[in-house]
Amino acid sequence: METVDKESIERVNDNKWKLNRTGSMRVDGVVYASSRMMEIIKNDQSLVQVANVATLPGIVGASFGMPDIHWGYGFPIGGVAAFDIDSGVVSPGGVGYDINCGVRLLRTDLTKDEVEKSLKELVAVLYAAIPSGVGSHRKDLRLTREEEKKVLHKGARWAVENGFGFQEDLEFIEDRGCIKDANFEFVSDRALERGNDQLGTLGSGNHFVEVGFVEEIYDEEAAKVFGLFKDGITVFIHSGSRGLGYQICDDYIKVMNRAVNKYGIDIPDRQLCAAPINSKEGREYLSAMAAAANYAFANRQIMSHWAREVFMKYFNISPSTLSMKLVYDVAHNIAKIEEHIVKGVNKRLCVHRKGATRAFPPGHPAIPSMYRDVGQPVLIPGDMGRCSYVLAGNAVSMTETFGSACHGAGRLMSRSEAKRRGRGRAIVRELEDKGIFVKAAGRETLLEEMPEAYKDVSAVVNVVHECGISRKVAKLRPLAVVKG
Repeated sequence: METVDKESIERVNDNKWKLNRTGSMRVDGVVYASSRMMEIIKNDQSLVQVANVATLPGIVGASFGMPDIHWGYGFPIGGVAAFDIDSGVVSPGGVGYDINCGVRLLRTDLTKDEVEKSLKELVAVLYAAIPSGVGSHRKDLRLTREEEKKVLHKGARWAVENGFGFQEDLEFIEDRGCIKDANFEFVSDRALERGNDQLGTLGSGNHFVEVGFVEEIYDEEAAKVFGLFKDGITVFIHSGSRGLGYQICDDYIKVMNRAVNKYGIDIPDRQLCAAPINSKEGREYLSAMAAAANYAFANRQIMSHWAREVFMKYFNISPSTLSMKLVYDVAHNIAKIEEHIVKGVNKRLCVHRKGATRAFPPGHPAIPSMYRDVGQPVLIPGDMGRCSYVLAGNAVSMTETFGSACHGAGRLMSRSEAKRRGRGRAIVRELEDKGIFVKAAGRETLLEEMPEAYKDVSAVVNVVHECGISRKVAKLRPLAVVKG
């Protein structure tokens, strides 16, 4: 385990800090945070994890921490690390257990005034339509083994081909909702078994469906291109690859623990177990991870379809009147093979984003043509009691963070600490007093997810905005939330 001398952390500017390379670190650590945030960050183990990641073979540039950083499995959550394709490693701990946990935002032509009086009933209907909670599953969508393999191969395209959404939705999903090189042959029977009835379900923990409205616009041009307008109703969907992704991560941690010994990889923490990217173990993990990522893209696509159906039926309006269109869908937990400029040379890298969002700038070929002039939407949900943000990627992200930004507010308290502090509080009533209606699978989840358990997302977003990594486009305010 690397150690971090808190006194040696160097302040680069108001929002950027450097952990100078020491011991077995191969690169520096770089953390984006305000002074106040850094004092909090110093109290958990996430800085040690930034230093630990910096020791891994083939790491390029720096080991990064975003302002929403907090302690995670091996790698910190809110961490970004890129590895040379020829000399680097891939680590399941750098992706996380919920592979392609991600978020999508839909916009509508409805306004706050049109839905405000119906929120309590609307959230109840959404809760009934989209299963949530631990082990949630659907009785009306159970996949045969052959159909499930098609989902792993096609991702969101499978959902659209089977009537869940529109062809145009695919244009607005990262990688069009399908990571190449997915191969179900590297996915265990147990993982497939866990995934066969969970497609179209929210899951538990911090996953949610949130109805909100656009409270403030900072960048009129980008907001217009994204289809956002003041007081317009929006829907966030935050979920991942459910039990299938969890099982794949669990399976490959065992594989990688053996690979560490096989390839003589020296790691300071067993949770950083990894294999060379081009090894048999590395290639098989990336193929299985891509399969889980595609399952997650399909999962969010199907939940979008049901959200559209709920709104049309509840408000008795046509698809054209509702105009619920996908703004964007982006992964938070993923390892991607991408090309980046390193010291003036174009290189292929495996970029691990764990609790981090891709944030490509204007002109990048990987973002939808409609967004090329303004940059990729960067979706930053906050907690259920405050607000969320839509940002746009900037060119600085490519020179500083391998095209990456923060992914959310970031936890301030552990789940157990939040439950201890929230004991006896009536979270649902407190939120209703603020005009926010919540429906959750369990009271424990509400305590774990209470607003105070998270950092202030506005402060987090201000850091990436002021650093120029992404720029603020709009602020969204929650009205109704279904929690996992």
